[in-house]
Amino acid sequence: MASSTLPYTSFSDGQRRWIVGLVASAAWFSTLSSFIYYPILPLLADELDTSIEQINLTITSYLAISGVAPSITGDAADMFGRRPVYLVTLGMYLFANTGMAIQKSFTALLLLRMLQSAGISGTFSIAYGVVSDLATPAERGAFVGALSLGITTAPSLGPLLGGVLAFRAGWVFWFLTITSAAVLLAMVLILPETARTVVGNGSIPPPLWSRPWLPAVMRPWNGMTPQTTSLIFRRKTVPNPLRSLEILCRLDTAVSILAGSIIYMVYCSSHASLSTVFSANYSLNQLQTGLVYLPFGLSSLVSTVFSGKLIDYDYKTVARHHNLPRDRIGGDDLRTFPIEEARLRNIFVPTLLACGSMVGYGWASQEQAHISIPLLLQAVAGFCIQTCFNYNNTLVIDINHEAPATAQASFNMVRCALSALMIGLLQRMIDATGLGLTFTILGGSCLASAGLYLLQLRKGMEWRQKRYARAEVVMAEQTTSNAQNHTTVLLEGAKREV
Repeated sequence: MASSTLPYTSFSDGQRRWIVGLVASAAWFSTLSSFIYYPILPLLADELDTSIEQINLTITSYLAISGVAPSITGDAADMFGRRPVYLVTLGMYLFANTGMAIQKSFTALLLLRMLQSAGISGTFSIAYGVVSDLATPAERGAFVGALSLGITTAPSLGPLLGGVLAFRAGWVFWFLTITSAAVLLAMVLILPETARTVVGNGSIPPPLWSRPWLPAVMRPWNGMTPQTTSLIFRRKTVPNPLRSLEILCRLDTAVSILAGSIIYMVYCSSHASLSTVFSANYSLNQLQTGLVYLPFGLSSLVSTVFSGKLIDYDYKTVARHHNLPRDRIGGDDLRTFPIEEARLRNIFVPTLLACGSMVGYGWASQEQAHISIPLLLQAVAGFCIQTCFNYNNTLVIDINHEAPATAQASFNMVRCALSALMIGLLQRMIDATGLGLTFTILGGSCLASAGLYLLQLRKGMEWRQKRYARAEVVMAEQTTSNAQNHTTVLLEGAKREV
């Protein structure tokens, strides 16, 4: 494997940490906006003099938009850059939050909730694109872990914050307005452009309108010779949500996304059941019910630190095992690197533990065992599921390095669809079969993910290399066609001159 003579990124370690922290803060709102909303549903119904069924439409519409919007914002971010898309989408989100804080009708709430989703749901996908811009495969695990650290706190803190602020529904929206405005201001002032389609490894000056407002901040191109060989070319067109479907047609990517989406479906189903299960089976009040989300969230936080280091350790181990040199400066050529082995070799234990903990949670809750038992099982599930997420998300970035944000948008589309379908059936399943059997089925679905991970481990590199070979043939044909067309134009021009 040849080592690149160019650095993978011109941003310093300190700058990269600041950038990832900033985009993780924006992505935090993507998850928080859902979970902070649940405790105020009865308040909204009372204040707007409508039914819970109608208020639930604002949740359905939010999920529907969040399944589609990232496909547009992710493709736009891969083409035009991360910074302008962040500023536009966060601006939409800020406007929607302000509107919801002062609205007085259900129609306004519904429309603004859809705008809120359109603005914020894509930040999660773009953040993974930023990680791909800044981190080589050898160090990507730590950055994915840091990104997850900001995101995984939302499912635990969201219901708790919603419960604390649930004196008036508007307080929640004002909280989101103020905090998102602070993040947007920070992005305007210091967030640099990182997209490799725009600035290469950071040494190419971006357009003036895509630079941080504060002078001499996050400007690695100052005083440097532009290293254009590190620029990834991407034709500028109208953002196309169908691009996400095109990525799903890649067999190696589809298997990884489906496996991760099943795990995500189990995660969402578990969270959707918590408030109902604990309030009904253990007679908890609203604030106490918010606290039951903490074991899952705290163990997820521990997992982000642990799994980030483990992902990078696995990469080093596989490189050493295959006698492959690691280029931490320029980044390794993954076309000949068994990245599937590096990312999946240790994913099976947490997948199987997630299966067991979900089954145990269902039966312990149904039999009304001591409250500490289902909470402990939730903590185990949180650690294991978050570990699977980090491995899976890192692999999806690695095998789609030319369009990481679009690939994450594809992932988002599939997992949202599966989760929405499962959550729609969840209460019916619980009513028909009980908690124990329902979560036995859900936990058992993790075995399907384990099977898909094994398939990816065995066949993924072969599929990926075939895909690369097909892409090279298409590119060669396009180059030949363009050269022939250019020659034809020159000959016709010469004939006219004669």
